[in-house]
This record gives sequence, structure tokens and C-alpha cells, in this order.
Amino acid sequence: MNTAATVVAVLAAAMSGFSGYSLLSRAKWVVEAMNEYRVPQAWWTPLGAAKALGAVGLVVGIFLPVVGIAAGIGLVLYYLGAVITVIKARSYAHVPFPIIYMAPVVGAFALGFAL
Repeated sequence: MNTAATVVAVLAAAMSGFSGYSLLSRAKWVVEAMNEYRVPQAWWTPLGAAKALGAVGLVVGIFLPVVGIAAGIGLVLYYLGAVITVIKARSYAHVPFPIIYMAPVVGAFALGFAL
């Protein structure tokens, strides 16, 4: 993995880890959004854990690429699902947020496979 891909993977891991932590700690701004999107509260912990584990997987992927690839695919699917959820809730102004979190994951893939 080249330096640029490593830096972007670490950025993606930090962003996803922060997002997962925010959901797991029930940050007010996240709770308000999840309620607005009508995501059942029973899903919040598994969703937060998925983001946090995806972040860990991206970091592990720096040393073990197959883990990073699996984590990246999982996070991209997660964030695509988030985009769909936000659109279904008709919170169109919030659509960019999951895309912003997904972008560095996709960027790390692009940079990692560019070599």
C-alpha cells in the first residue's frame, strides 16, 4: 500500500470511528437524526458497532490488505444504505453526510489499487 492510500485509509478509519463512537455514545445530534430517519433504536448499537469495527478493519488492512478490503466494502455498503435511508426519510439536506464519510473509503480503494 502506498503512502497516499495509507493516509487516506487512516483518515477514513478516523472518520468512521468517530461516527461509530458518536452513535454508540448517543450524541444528541446523532440521536436527533436517527429519530428523524425513523431508524429503530434497537438498531443503533449494531450500526454504531459496524462503523467502529469497519474503522478498525481499515487500520488492520494497512498491514493485512484482505481485512482492509473487506472492511472497506462493508463500510461502502453501510454508507450506501445510509444514503438510501436518508432519502426514504425525505431528509434530502442530509444526503451529503454519509457520502462525505464514504468518500475517503472509496479514495483509499482507488489509491490502493492504482499501483
